[in-house]
Amino acid sequence: MTESMDMDTKMKKFDEEIEQILDLLEEKAYFRARDEILKHNEVDIAEILEEILEESGIDKTIIIYRMLPKDISAEVFSYLPSDDQREIIQGITDREVSYIMGELDFDDMIDVLEELPANIVDKILEKTPKEERKLINTFLNYPDTCAGSLMTPEYISLQETMTVGQALQHIRDVGMDSETVYTCYVKKGGRKLEGIVSLRALVIADDDVQVSELMNTEYVYVSVHDDQEEVAETFKKYGFLAIPVVDNEHRLVGIITFDDILDVIEEETTEDIERMAGVMDDSDQEYLDMGVFRHVKNRLPWLAIMMVALMITGVVISTFQDVLAQVIALVAYIPLLSGTGGNAGTQAASLIIRGMSTDEIDVKDALRVMWKEFRVSIILGLVLSAINFGKIILIDGNTPMIALTVSISMILVIIFAKLLGGLLPMAAKRIGIDPALMATPMISSITDTVSTLTYLLMATLILGLAL
Repeated sequence: MTESMDMDTKMKKFDEEIEQILDLLEEKAYFRARDEILKHNEVDIAEILEEILEESGIDKTIIIYRMLPKDISAEVFSYLPSDDQREIIQGITDREVSYIMGELDFDDMIDVLEELPANIVDKILEKTPKEERKLINTFLNYPDTCAGSLMTPEYISLQETMTVGQALQHIRDVGMDSETVYTCYVKKGGRKLEGIVSLRALVIADDDVQVSELMNTEYVYVSVHDDQEEVAETFKKYGFLAIPVVDNEHRLVGIITFDDILDVIEEETTEDIERMAGVMDDSDQEYLDMGVFRHVKNRLPWLAIMMVALMITGVVISTFQDVLAQVIALVAYIPLLSGTGGNAGTQAASLIIRGMSTDEIDVKDALRVMWKEFRVSIILGLVLSAINFGKIILIDGNTPMIALTVSISMILVIIFAKLLGGLLPMAAKRIGIDPALMATPMISSITDTVSTLTYLLMATLILGLAL
């Protein structure tokens, strides 16, 4: 509780400081504003610049950005959203852009270049040394969703014939330019990856021991063309700080570090949430930055598909309108059954989708999942139907036969919804569709139709009503 209050206090103070900086900019007190900004670390400065850009426009943002010390400005740039990076680059000189690109880590530089217009990328590459330009072009040609687009060539490589003393000296020489020093990659001859060795193993070993005696040849790696989601799963499974990336001939071409994979995990999670909500969004724009018509385009397809499914429910009700006319009290319980069924199905689907995303559940576990969901649905159905049976008689004042009709229907609906919620995501994965697509909207719509049909069929059987 105390930690939560402290965090709230810090956030409130930070917001007040941003307001103070914005006021200084309005007064054109740029140097005072810069001094206030420099009291913060690079991540917070990036957030402050975002606020300045939103509230005061690009011109004042450029003024403040140019007033930052060069080493800080390059670091801050790497933490800015891609849209803000693009605006700043278009407002500063080519020389300033070249400096920023030169100071960024290689993988951050690639991320920035991928977001920039082609004419600006060409200008940057013109001023880049030939060897580095060739390397940049190679990285830019990897598809956005593969491991190659995430990796960096800034790693520490050792030769297996080195001694520990030589290896440590090499780390001292190149460590500052490397993405990480905690894991070193051992190559033989050319670029073929032979093994890995940790900095810990090197530090505690004697100087005359050869690297080949310390390296681990049973290591985990990924291919340049592996999907980034598979790479993320590998990181989560093993808890790595970095993982080597090899080509088809097992040559080491780069490494992927955990900070880059965190971005992938966030993207994949956001994508799953959007699909579970029936939103087809293939852009990386934030909510407030996206136009109204883009929002409409993203949401309309699923809403239209689900509306057609609900039309079928309307047809079912129309077919049984004579039954409903005979016992008008039946109408009041249609929303209860369809809502409970939709919620039950969504519960099951959410758990199954999460289980598959964390590799707890596989398609081959389908029968075990169905059996478990069936037993869960029986218990839930009996408990909820018993509650409703008493409520319908004691509170609503309806007959026991109507209560029995609703209760039996509820048990059947919950069983169907739980089985559907467990089966659909697994079936989707089996045929190569994202399981998240089979979540809330689709399951709710199907369950609405089935629950209504089940309920009205039970009414004709139990109450002896004529169709």
